[in-house]
Amino acid sequence: MSRIWSMMDVGRRSMMNSQTALQTVSHNIANKSTDGYSRQRVELQSNPPIGQGRLQIGTGSRATKIIRINNPYLERQIEQEQNNLGFSEARQQALSRVEEVYNEQVNKGINRFMTDFFNSWRELSNSPESLASRTQVKEAAKFLTNDFKRAYGQLTSVQTDIDYQIRTQVEHINEITKEIAKLNEKVQIVELNNVPANDERDRRDELIKRLSEKVNIRYAEGKDGTVTITAGNAAVLVSGYSYRPIEVASTPGREGKREGNFDLFYRSTDSSTPVRITDQITGGALGGMLDVRDDVVNGFLRDLDELAYELTYQVNRAHVEGFNRYSSTGVNFFDSVQEVDGAAINLNVNEKILTDVGLIAAAATPNSPGDNRISNVIHQLQSQKIMREGSTTFDDFYNSMVGRAGIEANRANSSLESQQDIIKQLKNMRESISGVSLDEETTKLIQFQKSFDASAKMIKAADEMMDTVLNLRR
Repeated sequence: MSRIWSMMDVGRRSMMNSQTALQTVSHNIANKSTDGYSRQRVELQSNPPIGQGRLQIGTGSRATKIIRINNPYLERQIEQEQNNLGFSEARQQALSRVEEVYNEQVNKGINRFMTDFFNSWRELSNSPESLASRTQVKEAAKFLTNDFKRAYGQLTSVQTDIDYQIRTQVEHINEITKEIAKLNEKVQIVELNNVPANDERDRRDELIKRLSEKVNIRYAEGKDGTVTITAGNAAVLVSGYSYRPIEVASTPGREGKREGNFDLFYRSTDSSTPVRITDQITGGALGGMLDVRDDVVNGFLRDLDELAYELTYQVNRAHVEGFNRYSSTGVNFFDSVQEVDGAAINLNVNEKILTDVGLIAAAATPNSPGDNRISNVIHQLQSQKIMREGSTTFDDFYNSMVGRAGIEANRANSSLESQQDIIKQLKNMRESISGVSLDEETTKLIQFQKSFDASAKMIKAADEMMDTVLNLRR
């Protein structure tokens, strides 16, 4: 009789194992498309056998735990490459906007306006007394100064747009770290009972990857199952159940950063003084944005200012030496610019010349109709090596800026494509290890269903055997 009861008990446990396995298969299928999900598997173990004389009779099996199929080394590798991907994507998007500022294939830009400006002086040298030629000089100068302002304004608007993106990214970062802190608590509570917190760990791993895509982080898991995450060098974003947000604020200018652009701050406690961590953020989307905003765009703005300053200085220096249509000494052609910084946005044609083109000085001596020596001096500035201590011309200097913008953008595109390929390859590897295969899960579904049916039949057979034994007394 005891063996029949044992058969029924083995059948009952077998049915329970099959139910657990079927529930796990259903969970896998339901999470086929869940980001970061790792397929799960039921671990079965044989029950201790019962000894009867010289026999060891098995007592079936039991489910010991449900594990997730996961490669921690691969997960960390994906996290690190996600950081590079975030950096590359942010740079590529920002640099494509910078490249548009210098795109002269579609729109007329500084290069063409500067050529028009010097050509207008060339025309004036052919007809120094012509009011039409003088008006042409004035109009060409106005278009040139406006385009300097246009380029300067577009570059600073790129920086402003990046600032808003930085604020948005920081809000996402703070939401992610808050959720990771909550998951730390859940993981610890679940695993206190020696039960793997599979779904909580999957979600936490996925959030760490997303966080790494936004900012350079370091993280480590403690013995209690919680992770500690640090951004940059010392900004501890998550520790145990607690998290600390990153803050964003507009700050004064300094070397490498323009006035009003955002800085990133971190407080170790609610009452502590905020510490600027902008310089520590070198990776992820934030790192890419800061790199373009502070290094690339500021570099272009400096060059633009330098070009405008040198153009103003050289043209004014020649113009004040000449004599205008009224045989008076020349005035500054452009408004005087005191310093290189901001020269492009402050570049303006002298208001007096805008009012009276007769004040444009073309002659080198007074009372000399037909004297075109000053206009010749000015239009020849275009081909002279004046910029950078006589190493390059205005045109070559500007063309090098355009070339650099194109090279930076192309390099960013190539880097992004390369990084996307790496991530795709790593994710394919992860999919082959941790991903859910519907064919495989369907096969398991049929297998466990048949196992469940067979266990039920085993119990039914044991029940019939019990009836047979009970009927022996009648």
